Amino acid sequence: MIKQVQWSENQFTPQQIPELDLEVRPQQIQLAETQGTIQLAETQGILEPVTASDLEAPQEPVSTARSVVESVGAIPNELYERLGLTMPRWLLWILTVVVGIVLSGLLVSTLALWTPLWSNLDRTDEELGFAGKDEQKMPLPGELWSKISQYKLSRPMNILIMGIEPVRGTVDGSPESFAGKSDSMLLARLNPNDKSMRVLSIPRDTMIAIPEEKGLTKVSDANAQGGPVLAARVVSRTLNNAPIDRYIRISTSGLRELVDQLGGVEVFVPKAMEYQDSSSRSSVNLVSGWQTINGEQAELFVRFREPGLGDLPRVQRQQALVAALLKRLNSPTVLPRLPQLTRIMRKYFDTNLKIEEMMALVNFSANLERDNFQMTMLPGTFSKFSKDPDSYWLNMTGQQSLLNNYVGVDVPGLKPDLRPVPNLKIAIQNASNQPQLTEKVMAYLKQKGFKNVYTVPDWPDTQRQTQILVQKGNRRPGVDLQKIIGLGQIDVSATGDLESDLTIRIGKDWK
Repeated sequence: MIKQVQWSENQFTPQQIPELDLEVRPQQIQLAETQGTIQLAETQGILEPVTASDLEAPQEPVSTARSVVESVGAIPNELYERLGLTMPRWLLWILTVVVGIVLSGLLVSTLALWTPLWSNLDRTDEELGFAGKDEQKMPLPGELWSKISQYKLSRPMNILIMGIEPVRGTVDGSPESFAGKSDSMLLARLNPNDKSMRVLSIPRDTMIAIPEEKGLTKVSDANAQGGPVLAARVVSRTLNNAPIDRYIRISTSGLRELVDQLGGVEVFVPKAMEYQDSSSRSSVNLVSGWQTINGEQAELFVRFREPGLGDLPRVQRQQALVAALLKRLNSPTVLPRLPQLTRIMRKYFDTNLKIEEMMALVNFSANLERDNFQMTMLPGTFSKFSKDPDSYWLNMTGQQSLLNNYVGVDVPGLKPDLRPVPNLKIAIQNASNQPQLTEKVMAYLKQKGFKNVYTVPDWPDTQRQTQILVQKGNRRPGVDLQKIIGLGQIDVSATGDLESDLTIRIGKDWK
């Protein structure tokens, strides 16, 4: 049986999360726990087998039991006499039984509501009553991850993801620790219709309007002023009332723990980075080149902010880390670690996703094809008149396809960018370690009628294969350019030159 996870329509309300039909229902799990307890007790000798001799009823216990029944049965009779009731005695007996059943049902329901279904995730074997390897264990909810293929998305959904630096003086992972500003913000759209996942990076310096006449501020302030609900509201309004179904807030500690639990992730560091945190007195150095980074280094990689261009280079590194994390999560060696990853999420992630919804997301990501994973950056420009040179202003000119593909909305009157590829802004970046190829590529493109071609500094990593980096999020121009030059691996991400529409990163395969 395949379970489809359905999402609430339109914008999310954290309290309104649709209940989903689990393969194993709570009542079944409770029954399994009861049976497991009985089996465990039999193993430990607490319950002994019943023999035929045990069924012989001694006279004395029977008389004792009969007297107990008689004394209990006398209670309704005494009540009948003391209260002077006129109803028949048999009716009083029926009412007594009915009331007893109702009260018992209320007690059982109350206990069921107060017992969390997934409480066993954070408990050890000893706490669950498993002392030895030979004892039969009850099935843990974490083992449901083995049935992850049964959970699927039923319709497109948008998830707002925010990286939050824990508030000083609070316990890391507590609700109070998530009340700070957002260092990073992503809007991820998962679409089962075309089996795609698209990620829109929102620079933290993006100017937005806070509702209720609170004025203009940066999008990073929204969470601090009103939590995830306000953050989702302003992002939705900024993107023409885009639906936001769920949110995830990740503390920087959670990012470190996640990367460490995955055994590190492999990224390319374009420039050497050195960072020293005065508050924690810790320092991290990253040299240029490919390397497998741990959790502490991953935090530096996405938070380091060099002067110039505001937050945009950091957004590019965040996208590089997202791609590396997704690639690592798709590794077969990670599947057995999913219960441990769930524990990390429960502690360092604040979200209104339920466990079965997380399973559907992981299943969707695990079956995602490379070409269907696309990223871009919220288009905009830096203010030339603002006192803050880092203020970033939205500019959606010609971005109809971006809004449609990345957030699922259409804006009447907003025209798509239909310029042919030769009219687009093309950046040439040499990654072949063969300097002569730069001029060769420039001459070839100009011969093909390209009007706006320019060069950028060489890429520090030597690549065997040429890359076509689609900066604006629309894959179509990349496909058209690939047909013209006859080679190139298309990568839809904002990791090329920031001023370009397309960046050609020349590899050794260019002859």
